[in-house]
Amino acid sequence: MKTAFNIRILHETFGNLLNETFVDQIQFKLFLKMIHTSVELKQNLSFYNGDTFYINIPGKILVDCIIVTNTNEISLTDQVRSKIEALVTA
Repeated sequence: MKTAFNIRILHETFGNLLNETFVDQIQFKLFLKMIHTSVELKQNLSFYNGDTFYINIPGKILVDCIIVTNTNEISLTDQVRSKIEALVTA
């Protein structure tokens, strides 16, 4: 079993703006700190991983969002299935 870290950003008008799951705890913490900083400074949340993931949420919208994190236990089978699905849809 492995722990998965999930973060969701929900807005009343725009709905689900972000629903991202991380397997690497360090990446999750860094992303969470980036979100926290954007909220505190009322700045845009903007991130691009250089490949397939890009997000830009204006600060004025981000401060009105509900941001929820949680952890889930995932099995090795779920990890493999997720990677296969990612390859098939790519």
